[in-house]
Amino acid sequence: MTGPEEQSTTGEVDLEQAPEEETAPQGPSRFEQAMRDVVTGNALVAVLAVFLAVVVGSLMIMFTDDAVRDSASYVFARPQDFFSASWDAISGAYAALFRGSVYNTNADDFATGIRPLTESLKFAGPLIAAGLGVGLAFRAGMFNIGGRGQMLLAGAVSGYVAINAGLPGPLLLVAATVAGMVAGALWAGIAGLLKARTGAHEVIVTIMLNYVGFYLVFFALSRQSLLQTPGSVNPKSLPMPDNAVMPDLLGDRYNLHLGFVLSLVAVAFVWWLLNRSAMGYRFRAVGENPHAARTAGIDVGRTYVTVMLIAGALVGLAGTNQVLGTVPSGVTVDVDAGIGFDAITVALLGRSNPIGIFWAGLLFGGFKAGGFLMQASEGIPVDIVLVIQSLIVLFIAAPPLVRALFRLPSKEAA
Repeated sequence: MTGPEEQSTTGEVDLEQAPEEETAPQGPSRFEQAMRDVVTGNALVAVLAVFLAVVVGSLMIMFTDDAVRDSASYVFARPQDFFSASWDAISGAYAALFRGSVYNTNADDFATGIRPLTESLKFAGPLIAAGLGVGLAFRAGMFNIGGRGQMLLAGAVSGYVAINAGLPGPLLLVAATVAGMVAGALWAGIAGLLKARTGAHEVIVTIMLNYVGFYLVFFALSRQSLLQTPGSVNPKSLPMPDNAVMPDLLGDRYNLHLGFVLSLVAVAFVWWLLNRSAMGYRFRAVGENPHAARTAGIDVGRTYVTVMLIAGALVGLAGTNQVLGTVPSGVTVDVDAGIGFDAITVALLGRSNPIGIFWAGLLFGGFKAGGFLMQASEGIPVDIVLVIQSLIVLFIAAPPLVRALFRLPSKEAA
């Protein structure tokens, strides 16, 4: 007879005496991983940089307001006056910014109220296109600081073609747009070629080309045989012919034109180029490590030239957008309207990602459209908007500072 102590030999297993299996540690859930990606990602840093810039801008609005400064003289006696005046100044300024960039809440009807949004989109079009040109160069490890010169050359060439080509119908608009983009591409390609052939730093070259481009356009606008209006002494061309002007998207009541749609097409093109094409892979490889890319068989010099040609064409699209769409009254030396330098901020805020650049362009387009109403209705200097834009660049350029202020973990710590 088998005893109880010998029953283990019969093949029966005592479950209570079986050793417990060690459970493998479980990783974070999808929600936890998503939240970790958000907290440690660059997108949140960009949003917080905008938030910090707005906060600092609010302080500047406070101290530029007369009522706030008057109440500050007796703040300890009646602090409620100081805080009330500060709130009125800040809320009034940003409410005016909203009415001037998104929706005019004082309008009588929806069609009038939505006009500020169309103005923001109009201003955003060239910012997006030029930002794509700067951001694409960033992805290849190059700094395209020559947006102003590229826009000026593109605007002047497109204006010259529009005035003198005499093509019928929409062919004139197409020819002028393509000519402007080619001019911007060739002007930026000079920096890429010098970088590839001689090792010249593209920052110095593109900055110098800004001055060369400015004086070339000024010379053309000072010669009636080139661009200057016949019989005029002002450096300005004739207005653009009607069939060379980008058509309005929403009718004559709004200023939003075809240039914004072309900027959306440019966003889609750059996204496809960087993420779905072999050329974009070479751009990104050279941007990450040009020495490793050269070892892998990539022609780094040719890549530099190619990326600057494409980047210049995108910035050139912004120039044609200005001359043929936003300001069709004629080519001037101020046609770039500071967009060439604002594009650097847009590219930085968008992290050189086409989708990010699109949203950053919309934000800065809203700043540009709403800043005028903020100044007119609240007496806030429009330079405050420029200060906010500069602060955004400052905070974006220092991600560790933003992470430290908001106690965000880095990717390495996560």
